[in-house]
Amino acid sequence: MTFRALHACPVALALLLANAGAAAQGYPTKPIRMIVPFAPGGGTDITARAIAIRLGESWGQTVVPDNRPGANGTIGVDVAAKSAPDGYTICMISSSHAVNVALYSKLPYDLTRDLTAITQATSQPYAMIIHPSVPAKSVKEFIAYAKTRPGAINYGSSGTGGIAHLGGAWLGSIAGISMVHVPYKGGALALTDMIGGQIQMQLGTLTLSGPHIKAGRLRALAVTTPKRWPGTPELPTMQEAGVPGFSITQWYGLIISAKTPRPIINKLNKEIARILQLPDVKEKMAADGADAVGNTPEEFNAHIRAEVVKYGKLVKEVGLKAE
Repeated sequence: MTFRALHACPVALALLLANAGAAAQGYPTKPIRMIVPFAPGGGTDITARAIAIRLGESWGQTVVPDNRPGANGTIGVDVAAKSAPDGYTICMISSSHAVNVALYSKLPYDLTRDLTAITQATSQPYAMIIHPSVPAKSVKEFIAYAKTRPGAINYGSSGTGGIAHLGGAWLGSIAGISMVHVPYKGGALALTDMIGGQIQMQLGTLTLSGPHIKAGRLRALAVTTPKRWPGTPELPTMQEAGVPGFSITQWYGLIISAKTPRPIINKLNKEIARILQLPDVKEKMAADGADAVGNTPEEFNAHIRAEVVKYGKLVKEVGLKAE
C-alpha cells in the first residue's frame, strides 16, 4: 500500500463517520416499519404497539407495526435482516428467537451476525396456565393428573420451537409426563383455543392471559421465573411448585440490520430506552405483567448471545425437534 493510500484511509473513514452522523441527525424523515414476527394480539405485538405509538409521537413520524407471523418468528426476522440498513425497518423479537438458532439447522439469517440490538424492551415471566376443566389446583396435582392420561393433554404454544414449546417439552421431561404439542402462529391464537377448551395447558405471558385468569376463564398454577413475580406474589415459582431446575424468563426486544449506521442505532436506542422509563409506560407494562428494561445495544447483544447458548444446551437436553 502506498503512503498516499495509507494517508487517505483515516480521511475516508472520518468522512464516512461524518456522513453517518449527519444522516442520524436528520433521521427519521419518513415512517418507520416495526416488524412483529407473530400474529396480532400476542404479548410481542402488544409491547411493540405500545412503543410504536410513543415513538411516533416523539419523532413526529408514524411507526407502523407490521405483523409477519410464521415459522416461529423466523419469517419476520428474515425480512428485517434483508431490509435496507437505513433505520426504517426495525423488528421486535422474543426469547423464542434464541431457541430458533439451535432448533433450525438452516435459518435464512444469522441472528447475531446479520442483525444487531437496539434495546431490550421487557422482561417477564411465563405462567403455567390450565383450562378450568382440568381438576388441578397446583403443579403437583397437574402432574399427577397428566400421568394417568398419557397423550391426552394438549399444550399450546406460539409456534414450533418457541419458548412455550421448549418449556412444555422440558416440563414433560422433568416430570415424566407425555403431552401433545399444538403450535400456533402466536400466543393469542393459542390462548383463544385454550379458553375454548381445545387445549388444556399453556405456558403464556401474564400480559396476554392476566385478564382471563382474573375472570376465572383460566387458572394459573405457577410462574416460570427463578423468583416469585411481584405482580403475582401468590403464585409459586415452578421450582417451589415441585419442578426442580425449571426456570424460564421471557423477554422482548428490538433489533435492526447489523449494517445500519451506528449513529442511527444509537438514536433509536436513546429514544426507545427513554420511552420505556416513562412512569406511565412502566406502570402499564407492570400492570400487564412485565418489567420495562431499556438497556444499551451492547447489553442486549450480550444477553441475546447468552440466551442462544443457554437454550442451545436445553434443546439438546430435551431432544426438541422442529415439527
